[in-house]
Amino acid sequence: MANRHLSRSVVLQTLFEWDFRSCVVDDARESLVRNATEFAPNAGDLPFMDELLRGTIERKNDLDLVIEKAAPEWPIDRIALVDRNVLRLGLYELLFADREKVPAKVAINEAIELAKSYGGENSGRFVNGVLGAVYKELGEPGKDEVSKKKKDVPYDEMSQERLVGAVVFARKDADVYLALVHDIFGHWTLSKGKLTPEETPEAGVVRKIKEEIGLNVTPVERLGENEYVASDPEAGKKRKHVIYFLAESPFTDIDLAVKGGLDDAKWFRMQDTLDLNFYDDMLPIVTKAIQKLTKQ
Repeated sequence: MANRHLSRSVVLQTLFEWDFRSCVVDDARESLVRNATEFAPNAGDLPFMDELLRGTIERKNDLDLVIEKAAPEWPIDRIALVDRNVLRLGLYELLFADREKVPAKVAINEAIELAKSYGGENSGRFVNGVLGAVYKELGEPGKDEVSKKKKDVPYDEMSQERLVGAVVFARKDADVYLALVHDIFGHWTLSKGKLTPEETPEAGVVRKIKEEIGLNVTPVERLGENEYVASDPEAGKKRKHVIYFLAESPFTDIDLAVKGGLDDAKWFRMQDTLDLNFYDDMLPIVTKAIQKLTKQ
């Protein structure tokens, strides 16, 4: 799979040249062969690169229309050269590639990584938002799929990841605010992340909240735990066990880290949060936090 990522990087470089020079498909393919020879001589994946390049160029008008609808405030000619070709490449794989070979989430995550590697400071977040909007309009294909090559594993035999998360709150004047993150699937949810083997849950949640949304929190108490099954295109199904805390923060600006899966983070007044679109398993945790904060 690392070769495929390198191959996409070569295709992106070639699309950049094609767009910058306004050249034709045949000239672009000559550039592709040159770039592949120079930057990926051992990838052995030229047919994949050629198919991806030709498909993206041939579908350019269709892809640009989708981009304009998903990001109406950004005309194509105002989007940075790298970003618009990352979007074209990612959208081509998302909309037209064989989903058994390239699951939708793989197409999105690969595009985000390309944007973060070759674009500007906010490129990853921008590409994440546009492709996430398109993915949602498509009905979130493959959200719960596992590669057909993977055998079903009984629940008790699945590998388990330990995570920590928090309902982060802050007080400002007479109001209580909650800090929530928004994912590319259209849901508001809680900031969370993996717990390292040597960490306590309390230390882990302080670290993860700081890394993900830039807030310095103090855990107040545990709210509860839940476990869900997540599907990974490469690893198959795994159990994710999450410990949730109620954690207090100063009311300061949120700084969302650029990462795949999340496209926004905001403070909400506590009384407004239950009208948001949450995952079903998040509602009990958020509701319990609100009940506790209301009694304080």
